[in-house]
Amino acid sequence: MTLESIIQTINDEFSAKSAVRDATLARSRELIKHCANAIRATHRREADVADSLLRRANATAAEMIADAKAYPDIYFAGYTQDALKELSEAHLTRALILNSPLPTPESLGVESAAYVNGLAETVGELRRYALDALRRGDVTASETMLDLMDEIYTQLITVDFPSAITRDLRRKTDVARSILERTRGDVTTAIRQEAMKKAMATFEKKVQSLD
Repeated sequence: MTLESIIQTINDEFSAKSAVRDATLARSRELIKHCANAIRATHRREADVADSLLRRANATAAEMIADAKAYPDIYFAGYTQDALKELSEAHLTRALILNSPLPTPESLGVESAAYVNGLAETVGELRRYALDALRRGDVTASETMLDLMDEIYTQLITVDFPSAITRDLRRKTDVARSILERTRGDVTTAIRQEAMKKAMATFEKKVQSLD
């Protein structure tokens, strides 16, 4: 085999790999966009819209994975796994807020590290929903979100492995803990204010009954 033919074979290989890399980058951006819009629809409790966007995200992810898996360095690259983490977050956020069954890593077709990192980031979305509920005066819904956040954190701290395996999950778990504690403070304050309002209303009724 001549040197020219060897180099030509290498060029052909690099060309194919480069095309897959470019396609994966484009699909990862598209996937992240669909997921962000699905989360937005979930917060608005537009389940049908969220589901439609998640179906599009699933299709994009399936195409991306099918091509990228031929090249492990592309499949496990940050941009690929970050997009799959966003897919996990979007599905988990929908399930938690709308009280649906939780998807598994297998059902989503994602690696375990992408799944748990996506789960860690749902804590921020649950805080957002809890604060929106408080603004609506729905303390019960905010308490439900707080309980879910607490359960997520409790489970995540049991995943105690090196960052090289979990893709820096420990840092995200620490962030989740700080979000949880801030939300606990907000909800506790709201509960106390609600109790004070009820006590004042009861007191006013008693005073009026004496007049």
